[in-house]
Amino acid sequence: MAVKTEVIAVEVVYALSDNQMLKRLDVPEGTTVAQAIALSDITTQFSEIDLTKNKFGIFGKLAKSETILRHKDRIEIYRSLVIDPKDARRKRAAM
Repeated sequence: MAVKTEVIAVEVVYALSDNQMLKRLDVPEGTTVAQAIALSDITTQFSEIDLTKNKFGIFGKLAKSETILRHKDRIEIYRSLVIDPKDARRKRAAM
């Protein structure tokens, strides 16, 4: 008798200032963040994504690549900061 594997729905998102992608996936229960990102194929559309450097999270909270996903989780891949937000505010205030 075959064991039935549950399937969960997750989303993988990445955004630039002018382009964003949201990919919905149905993955087996027990899938990790890294596996879902690989299944989404998002790194082929956005070559600047380097999973060894970019951070990622689930609903705004940082997550590790080995984190097990739950139904309806949204994985967010974060870009590196171009400028420190404090420095940006100082520059605007100085104008």
